Amino acid sequence: MHDEPGNRRSSHALRPLTVDDVDACLTLWRDTPGMGLSSADEPDELARFVDRNAGLCWCADGPDGLVATVLCGSDGRRGYLYHVAVTTPLRRTGLGSAIVRTALESLAASGVRKCHAMVFADNESGRSFWEHVGWVPRSDLVVFSRDLDS
Repeated sequence: MHDEPGNRRSSHALRPLTVDDVDACLTLWRDTPGMGLSSADEPDELARFVDRNAGLCWCADGPDGLVATVLCGSDGRRGYLYHVAVTTPLRRTGLGSAIVRTALESLAASGVRKCHAMVFADNESGRSFWEHVGWVPRSDLVVFSRDLDS
């Protein structure tokens, strides 16, 4: 998923992701290797996240639907990126870097100064992308999760 010098550059325009895009997001994510979906990715849950983080989540359209997404949220102090996805034919075109850069600019404009990206440990393509664009994996933290409906 990482961008390589000398490869073709993406000309896809980015736009803010809206709740109307949720179904298209799910279609893209289901087709994205390494992407994990959970109960938090039900349409109503996603719509609430996008609505709460209006102007922070971004996407790009192609002739057959969404070709790139980033869910971006903030607790007011830290930013978090989830579901960064670029359709396979458009990987290594700069689109992934562009959509992440746009999300980070939106976070910075809201006063957030640090951001974390969530990547499954076994998602080699995702890990390679983040390292390629200058992010550093952390080994000093462990994420704990709990479903609140059980």
